[in-house]
Amino acid sequence: MSGEREGWRAPGPLRLRGREFAPGCLLVMAIVNRTPDSFYRPGLTWDDAAAMARVHEVVAEGADIVDIGGVPAKPGGEISPAEEIRRTAAFIGAVRAAYPDLVISADTWRHEVGRAACEAGADLLNDTWGGWDPMLAEVAAEFNVGLVCSHAGGLPPRTRPFRISYPDVMADVLHRTLALAARAVRLGVDPARIVIDPAHDFGKNSWHSLEISRRLDEMTATGWPVLIAASRKDFVGEALGAAVEDRLAGTLAVTAIGAWAGARIFRAHDVRQTRQALDMVAAIKGC
Repeated sequence: MSGEREGWRAPGPLRLRGREFAPGCLLVMAIVNRTPDSFYRPGLTWDDAAAMARVHEVVAEGADIVDIGGVPAKPGGEISPAEEIRRTAAFIGAVRAAYPDLVISADTWRHEVGRAACEAGADLLNDTWGGWDPMLAEVAAEFNVGLVCSHAGGLPPRTRPFRISYPDVMADVLHRTLALAARAVRLGVDPARIVIDPAHDFGKNSWHSLEISRRLDEMTATGWPVLIAASRKDFVGEALGAAVEDRLAGTLAVTAIGAWAGARIFRAHDVRQTRQALDMVAAIKGC
């Protein structure tokens, strides 16, 4: 790695699935949850046929990446690694068969699930819980796939923050995500396959999520590709006084600001609208 500060790097292409995405390329990561209890439209893609229909839909709408997860982020009953694998691995294989060139992401923090996902054809391991399972990065290195290094403030998976505080939330985000990225590189993960994510609402209250949105350029300045996962989240709802069904406009505002600040991947429930927002930002920027 090179850069003007420790942990920083020179901006470069993101390489996934044999494809190369230049720094100015804005990517939409579509969400396909294999769970019956997601926070938004629960059970929409629980059924195999419905999930595959949703994949066809988001690809047609312009998704560059499809993110497949089997465990909701919210607290709830225990879901074993075996059950998470049952929910996701075979489906990842089916999506890979249907779309040989599509970039597929597995939303998991567990190395066992990551391994099964990679064996089924996943190209990216989206670890939203900040390296809670340190072996997940080893799996990414073994299979030469991508890894998302996220900030969760040290909280265990599927827990909500309680009176959490930071002297400087963005400083903590940078410290933790850059350390995870550096560790992944030491383990053998290709730096061109590593993404960092401030993880809105994970280990943060709404004020923190607004603060990292406001200061996102400090994160993109590190040179690492930045992923934004703000779609319909609680901080949007709290800022607007809006229920989850009425958070699209707020989400698109965060998306546009993030794209202007240099983020490169946007995890979204609403693919068509997100693609249009990003294309408009690119047009204004002259990309």
